[in-house]
Amino acid sequence: QVQFVESGGGLVQPGGSLRLSCAASGISFSFLPMGWYRQAPGNQREFVARITSNGLTNYADSVKGRFTISRDNAKNTVYLQMNSLKPDDTAVYYCNAVRATNNLPLYGSWGQGTQVTVSS
Repeated sequence: QVQFVESGGGLVQPGGSLRLSCAASGISFSFLPMGWYRQAPGNQREFVARITSNGLTNYADSVKGRFTISRDNAKNTVYLQMNSLKPDDTAVYYCNAVRATNNLPLYGSWGQGTQVTVSS
């Protein structure tokens, strides 16, 4: 059974930092690209960042230079370090495996997500 469990969200002031974690199970984690997505109220879920099985990364333009994705294959966990946070980063953040040829999610099942709120 595919399962993603996200954690690490919270309320932070603009300019602050958070580190999100996502523990995956039921998938061949170490062989799959992994990614983070987010959904703000009233918006569709959007791609944020991905990391391949060998550590290559790419990011949405809106977070480039501020967010860093990483992974620990021994722990089946993917991370998202978020720095210089802006109010526009406010959203529920989710992880998923990522399709090899684009940034779309591989699985149809999602975790509960973790809420990130950036506000003064």
